[in-house]
Amino acid sequence: MKAIGIILAGGNNHRMKELSQSRAICAMPVGGSYRSIDFTLSSMSNSHIQKVAVFTQYNARSLNEHLNSSKWWDFGRKQGGLYVFTPAVTADNSNWYRGTADAIYQNLSFLKSSHEPYVVISSGDCVYKMDFNKLLEYHIDKKADITVVCRDMEPGTNIERFGTIRMNEESRIEEFEEKPLQAKTNTISCGIYVVRRRHLIEVIERCAEEDRYDFVRDVLIRYKDIKRIYGYKMRNYWRNIASVEDYYSTNMDFLKPDVRDYFFRQHPDVYSKVDDLPPAKYNLGASMKNSLVSSGCIVNGEVENSVIFKKSYVGNNCVIKNSIILNDVYIGDNTRIENCIVESRSTIRANSEFVGEDGIRIVVERNERYVI
Repeated sequence: MKAIGIILAGGNNHRMKELSQSRAICAMPVGGSYRSIDFTLSSMSNSHIQKVAVFTQYNARSLNEHLNSSKWWDFGRKQGGLYVFTPAVTADNSNWYRGTADAIYQNLSFLKSSHEPYVVISSGDCVYKMDFNKLLEYHIDKKADITVVCRDMEPGTNIERFGTIRMNEESRIEEFEEKPLQAKTNTISCGIYVVRRRHLIEVIERCAEEDRYDFVRDVLIRYKDIKRIYGYKMRNYWRNIASVEDYYSTNMDFLKPDVRDYFFRQHPDVYSKVDDLPPAKYNLGASMKNSLVSSGCIVNGEVENSVIFKKSYVGNNCVIKNSIILNDVYIGDNTRIENCIVESRSTIRANSEFVGEDGIRIVVERNERYVI
């Protein structure tokens, strides 16, 4: 594909509460065996984008570890590869990324040294599958300066936390509002853009000269009446991990047969870093109902409508319902967990009870196995 990929993975979101205190949002575990960024990386790999840059910043250690080898997404080629950029102190600049446009500007040499004519920009905190080849064909057919992937959201969705757009009959964007107080439309931006490389360099350099740092506000909204900016509607599954409730409901979606079939069985595949772990083990007395249990887990108790990530242990006579158990959690005997998200590497003592009565409860218990 004649495009390079840029994944914006450096932001922080306080609405994730304790879940984002030790990891980047793009490194959040999803669907039992994946990280959030895997879905964007896989879509780019399946679209034959050979050169991808990931811009990391906040709590990037676990994300950098996840990206330490490009082979999992098949970017380890002689032509191209997977590049991870973090903010660096230089003679000209000592700032962290001050926004999405500034992140691109601080790594502008990557764009200038590339030869592909187009750039696909995407956030790394969304769960979806997409063929970027079709998006690029649409962009070229429309003779667009910028193409924005958008989606009509279901009734009842909190539209105000997204960027909303309104298009004319030709799909050209006429209005673009970032996180409006009152949404006028249910069509939102998915945070995926296509732009010609040279045009992107020109716009980003102009933003830097004017001390403008945000790609949405200072490029899309500012230039919407000057540039030819079009919308490309996505109709398949798409979710954004922006809050605890979003994260919980996204993982719970994987308990639905149609969503599981879409991501696990339908081509193209979703790839992730593979751990050499044995299959999940269910001991005598274990009971499983509509749950997703990952490799390396040992289950002795009752699990219902839950997602259990890698290397977790569920003790005897435990009851886990409507919950998400993240990686490497030890749950002692006779424990009840309901409507909760249990943080990775937590140790739940025997005879404990955690129930989320007014929404989703986040459980973080100091893991005595890792105390130095």
